[in-house]
Amino acid sequence: MDHYTFLPLLTAFGLPLLFLLLAVSLLRNKYRADLSSIPGPPLAAYTKIWRVYDVWKGQAHWTAIALHRQHGPLVRIAPNVVSVADADEISKIYSVKGDFTKTAFYPLQSISWQKKPQMNLFSTRDETEHREQRKKIANAYSMESLLKMEPAIDECGKILLRKMGEYADRGEAVDLGTWLHYYAFDVVGALSFNNRFGFLEQGKDVDGIMQANAVILLYAALIGQVPEAHPFLLGNPLFPILVPQMESWNAVLVFTLKAINARTKVARGGEIELEGGQGGEDMLSKWAALKAHDSKKVTTRDMVVHLSANVFAGADTTATALRAIIYFLVKNPAKMTNLHHEIDTAHTKGKLSNPVSDKEARTQLPYLNAVIKEAMRLHPSVGLLLERHVPVGGATICGKYISAGTIVGINPWVLQHDPKVFPDPERFEPERWLVSEKSREKFVVMEKHFLAFGAGKRACIGGNISMIEIRKIVAQLLRDFEVKIEDGQEWKVKNSWFTQQQMPPCTLTRRSVR
Repeated sequence: MDHYTFLPLLTAFGLPLLFLLLAVSLLRNKYRADLSSIPGPPLAAYTKIWRVYDVWKGQAHWTAIALHRQHGPLVRIAPNVVSVADADEISKIYSVKGDFTKTAFYPLQSISWQKKPQMNLFSTRDETEHREQRKKIANAYSMESLLKMEPAIDECGKILLRKMGEYADRGEAVDLGTWLHYYAFDVVGALSFNNRFGFLEQGKDVDGIMQANAVILLYAALIGQVPEAHPFLLGNPLFPILVPQMESWNAVLVFTLKAINARTKVARGGEIELEGGQGGEDMLSKWAALKAHDSKKVTTRDMVVHLSANVFAGADTTATALRAIIYFLVKNPAKMTNLHHEIDTAHTKGKLSNPVSDKEARTQLPYLNAVIKEAMRLHPSVGLLLERHVPVGGATICGKYISAGTIVGINPWVLQHDPKVFPDPERFEPERWLVSEKSREKFVVMEKHFLAFGAGKRACIGGNISMIEIRKIVAQLLRDFEVKIEDGQEWKVKNSWFTQQQMPPCTLTRRSVR
């Protein structure tokens, strides 16, 4: 048979067969016995295309809220993915036992070092590896350890306030959202390396790392919906072998190694030895000291991977929360007035230092803490599903049996906008979080629905860092300045895994305590 005969046969039989196989595959997806009765967008039951498109639009958090309000606690958002909106299922899906394991979405968010991907605490799917790695480094993220570095956080705050004062004195509008991002990055530098990165001093995105993180997040958000495509894209194992320059492309790794090299001389594949630096309270110094004492306890690989994770995730989520706090206060002047009054009263009574300590912010400013909680409820930093695989044997979720291997998860936006728990959920109402004996039971229910830092043993290890820097800088910024946004101007929000915002220009006016 020559090719002139073969082509008509291929056209006559091959293409129809291909379409038939595709149709069978789509129908098998749609009519999976355990999922066929779960409601959701019609196309989502057949193919992942609906979910990819939803994420690409950048508003998947609002889509999720709308779908659950329409369909109830279970929504099918892909052939093998079920979104859950029931806080009673948190203890099951995010169990401390770890039997609901992380999905292939997470390893995409890992650096490549020494020619292969290196899993961090967030990205690893191996529960044993997670437990062992967390045990090595958890102490550095404890409140006790972090407060020893509070003076370093104070220095970042002083620089930010000085820069904001310069804008106020010139009467010039400022991109406050970006400056808060600079602050968050410099705090990460101070706590991780005992060196600020220089964002605040230079007033710019140092080495383009903010933009690099944004690209990585967008890639993870989109390709994470079809992780089987990753091996053919940036996850191709041949790529770093055939193109050794791949490590130079890895901006997070390059940025981290540069920060390490500022403290010591280390080749990419070499060992880290801090000359006289093991006595510091920053993470690099702490881990270098552990390594010097026992090289098996903390390795060079461990240090590079976990410091890189700080660079990748440590600033973006905090900056998102800070922008939300300021924006919602400015848009709700009565709440801003209440907070100004609390800060001024505490200051006048001598209960606030300069700079404000974290202990003072925690214990003397209850309305501030309610404002922070409410802003993080209304605008959590994570805007997609916190995915897990249903374990062997399947599981019953919201009264429905779901088979092993199915992806399930909860989107923090859905729980935190539940009108049954948070009446008028799109309204900024910090008073929700002011606890009294009468409201204590309600407070417990709200806390159960609060997923800003995740849940279970895989909850964000950096939560303490974020809260310390948020409490301190918000108290200090609003003690010193009035913040305004021109009437009618709104922020723009793009959900690329993190729900980052672009704030409109702000005007700052120096204020004296009243």
